[in-house]
Amino acid sequence: MILENQEYAGFWVRVGAAIVDTIIIAVITIPLLIAIYGKEYFEMEPTTIVAGPGDFLISWVFPLVAVIWFWMKLQATPGKMAISAKVVDANTGKSLTLGQSLWRYVGYILATIPLGFGLIWVAFDSKKQGWHDKLANTVVIRAKNGELVKFE
Repeated sequence: MILENQEYAGFWVRVGAAIVDTIIIAVITIPLLIAIYGKEYFEMEPTTIVAGPGDFLISWVFPLVAVIWFWMKLQATPGKMAISAKVVDANTGKSLTLGQSLWRYVGYILATIPLGFGLIWVAFDSKKQGWHDKLANTVVIRAKNGELVKFE
């Protein structure tokens, strides 16, 4: 099946979407972290990954749950919605499963380890897939301006 009104979302529009999502997460989490740990939270040693249970829930669990919920229920985070993009199964174009969502989220972490190369890969891939997309078998699509999207 070919979607004549959709294309693969490229690198720079996805960077813009990620910036929007990062700002939204920061606006929610930073005040909560300050309320619990005070401004000293941001003065901790860089080797401190988690300051306590509140930090773990706010900085790690909340973003994971929120992002996966958005992918599964709306096919897009707010940032992706801002660019009219959707995250879908690469074979069917349907919503992600829980398994795909979890692998995609873990894939983001893995894709950033080698200097972000797994994320930059989007700029060079024919389907504009980063390593996280390849790991989870997903693509990001949006309204057509270029190459058409093909599903099996």
